[in-house]
Amino acid sequence: MREIDFVLRGEFVTLDAVLKATGLADSGGSAKAMVASGRVQVDGREELRKTAKLRAGQVVAVHGARVRLRAAPVAADPAEG
Repeated sequence: MREIDFVLRGEFVTLDAVLKATGLADSGGSAKAMVASGRVQVDGREELRKTAKLRAGQVVAVHGARVRLRAAPVAADPAEG
């Protein structure tokens, strides 16, 4: 199974955006069709909400691939240095 790490740039990302950004879907429309067809799982459960908000720690599975969502590293505060 192909393992992909996806680093969030904010608090959450939508499911269709993850599929497109990781190359598991060719386009946003293709990503939405994949979700609507029931081929995508989030945390081991079928997910039918195309724009489900995903957060760090969640896992998306589709087409023999698993995408782990990671929080972006916290930048060091220059005032603490």
